[in-house]
Amino acid sequence: MRFNNCVFDFYGTLADIRTDEEKPELWEEMAELYASRGAVWSPSELKEAYFRTVREAERGAEPLRRDSHEAHPEIKLEYVFQSLYAQKGVEASPELGRETGVRFREASMEYLRLYDGARELLSALRGRGQKIYLLSNAQAIFTRRELDALGITSEFDGIYLSSDYGVKKPDRRFFEILLNERRLDPKDTVMVGNDGVCDIEGAKGLGLSTVYIRSNISPREPMPQADYVLPTMDLTRVREILTSD
Repeated sequence: MRFNNCVFDFYGTLADIRTDEEKPELWEEMAELYASRGAVWSPSELKEAYFRTVREAERGAEPLRRDSHEAHPEIKLEYVFQSLYAQKGVEASPELGRETGVRFREASMEYLRLYDGARELLSALRGRGQKIYLLSNAQAIFTRRELDALGITSEFDGIYLSSDYGVKKPDRRFFEILLNERRLDPKDTVMVGNDGVCDIEGAKGLGLSTVYIRSNISPREPMPQADYVLPTMDLTRVREILTSD
């Protein structure tokens, strides 16, 4: 079935990513960065303070589950990095908070790459005049740069990241923001994702069609009741599904 509106999750659906926020080298580098601005932390103190500050920011808005790719998509992490300066008596601008967050992401990144067939999928949809949207539980200070680095920002007619809106999938409000702003008919819209709860159940709740892909970073869960279920990563098959008339 051909859909005029195709909505994609990002991490685990179009892009494969691995980060490591536990490695000692990360916190050594970040402690040096903070110290260069006058905020002196030991690496272990900084690591503890970071996770504590994240928990405090999340208080009252607990994440759906801890094995989702983003553990805290509904907060703005740049405020956490900014707060870590303030906790040492250093006044930091929002811009410095963002810059520090970018350094953190770069230092914690193991790899980021598109899955095989992702570029061809997006190109095929665009060539047929289908609208393409990104709806992702993600931090904008990370993801916008990573979309640019992968060279696919321009492929999307709209990009919706949860940290920009303070709400995340599967909350229907996040889906409704996209549907209402773009005036999309749910009956003519499909959600493609690798998370049975956030992507599939969330989209089905608003009447969207769904394509589920079991990827290497999908949550450990039973196969969901999607319209199409792919037990392994296969974006060539997704392209066939979305472009068939």
